[in-house]
Amino acid sequence: MGPDHFPYLPILIHGDAAFAGQGVVAETLNLSQLSGYRVGGAVHIVINNQVGFTTAPESARSSFYPTDIAKMIQAPILHVNGDDPEACARAARLAYDYRQEFHRDVVIDIVCYRRHGHNEGDDPSYTQPQMYKIIDQMRSVRKAYTETLIRRGDMTLQDAELALDQFNERLQSVLDEVRTVPVPELEQIPVAEIPADLDAPETGVTRDRLLEIARVTMSAPEGFTIHPKLERQFAQRRAVLDAGDVDWALAEALAFGSLTLEGTNVRLMGQDSRRGTFSHRHAALIDYDNGEQYVPLANLNSAGFFTVRDSFLSEYAALAFEYGYSVETDDSLVIWEAQFGDFVNGAEIVIDNFLVAAEDKWGQTAGLVMLLPHGYEGQGPEHSSGRIERFLSLCARNNIRVAQPTTGAQYFHLLRSQVRREHVTPLIVFTPKSMLRAVATRSPLASFEQGAFRRVLDDHVSDRAAVTRVVLASGKVSHEALARRDELALSNVAIVRVEQIYPWPAEDIEAVLATYPGAREVVWLQEEPENMGPWPFVHLQMHKALRDRSVRHVARAESASPATGSHLVHDAEQADLLTRALQ
Repeated sequence: MGPDHFPYLPILIHGDAAFAGQGVVAETLNLSQLSGYRVGGAVHIVINNQVGFTTAPESARSSFYPTDIAKMIQAPILHVNGDDPEACARAARLAYDYRQEFHRDVVIDIVCYRRHGHNEGDDPSYTQPQMYKIIDQMRSVRKAYTETLIRRGDMTLQDAELALDQFNERLQSVLDEVRTVPVPELEQIPVAEIPADLDAPETGVTRDRLLEIARVTMSAPEGFTIHPKLERQFAQRRAVLDAGDVDWALAEALAFGSLTLEGTNVRLMGQDSRRGTFSHRHAALIDYDNGEQYVPLANLNSAGFFTVRDSFLSEYAALAFEYGYSVETDDSLVIWEAQFGDFVNGAEIVIDNFLVAAEDKWGQTAGLVMLLPHGYEGQGPEHSSGRIERFLSLCARNNIRVAQPTTGAQYFHLLRSQVRREHVTPLIVFTPKSMLRAVATRSPLASFEQGAFRRVLDDHVSDRAAVTRVVLASGKVSHEALARRDELALSNVAIVRVEQIYPWPAEDIEAVLATYPGAREVVWLQEEPENMGPWPFVHLQMHKALRDRSVRHVARAESASPATGSHLVHDAEQADLLTRALQ
């Protein structure tokens, strides 16, 4: 693998305390040689000034060197004196040559000091008095190196003084120029225009192409031994398709395959992503006899490529990598999937500082898709909630999309719309768990041939005038409410599914409610506790838009934990939710 395969040289600059103390450094180093994450090696430059804000080295790490963490991948570590510019240059050259030759990470540890502490206004002698007594007596690197060059005869004193004068003149001219820039007087605080939440584009695909993709996803090359259990699953999926329906897993495969055939690259990464959380996807097949891998969607003879990898057991660095990938390839569909939606809390720093805020802060756009398995299944607090409320608290000015599709066709159109929309934003998808294989999430094949993602799905009731209560719900609980309503034969209740939670589809909801002339009561139903899930966000939207109707909510009791740890309690709570919402 030559240098042309990796045309860019990644250079990361770290502080000594951060390199040793921030766990993302170890996670990133661990990424360096994994399939799907290689960048041909990076050069890590550690500015080892022995001041982690006010923290001394003995409080910042247990290792002797701050760079010892790089030993985990056997990376070469070059320790160099920051007072010796020529030694630093030689170390940099050696690091560059090593990276170009071996395509692996290399670390330069520049042992130096920071004369003015953490910032120009900080006095580090409060916390490191002995070290800064020594530093105060030291000549600067520029002065010491200038004297060395003069003694060697490489330059004269006049040359040195002239170079210093010219440098100072440049600094002063820039400062003077900045000071001449007039400060604008603002009559009001400027606020950027909010991008419109445009209707989703048409994303239908011809039946012939859909069937071609379906055939490829449920087959393997001659001589490949499919797992016996998977063969039965494929047979069941074919039977469903022959009956004219598409299940959730096939809907996803149809979205991926159709995009690659149209020339869009698709990258799917995450823990267990090849097989799919809860064994629904099987994007990569493993030969039952010899362990060889076969990726059906990568064999469509597409103009675009399909990549699927199981990531290492990380959320922080793994999500950060995919975010950066999506920034650089804004014409691709880049997806990161959590093993459980709850586990996304390990990547909160990336979400808070980059995913939801980068466009506002830097004008940087990204189309990253996050798949967060979410749904209350009685599996306990850490396997229930993708923390919808956290994302909604970070939503503003149409910065991201938050969706919870309830059918295969909706999921198909949602994924395809992500690379066909005009305004690119990250997409957070709360995906089902038990509903992955449920009959209720299947869609007719015809619904994939035309149409677009719909923010709201209306109910199908025989007598709309008889409806006095409309229940708005999102996700699995909406299917449960529909089933219970039909079981009880309640003609006065309609269940409307909110497929996109942010941007809040106020106009779509109002248009649906207008078709129920006798409905004076609107109920928001959710599985999550009252202080979690969509309700803290939704109630503001509903009270603003639905002033002429009675608005209430049904949720689990307020809680510090996302869910109970008892399956018996879970079942009782779930039954209580449906009773309160429908009766």
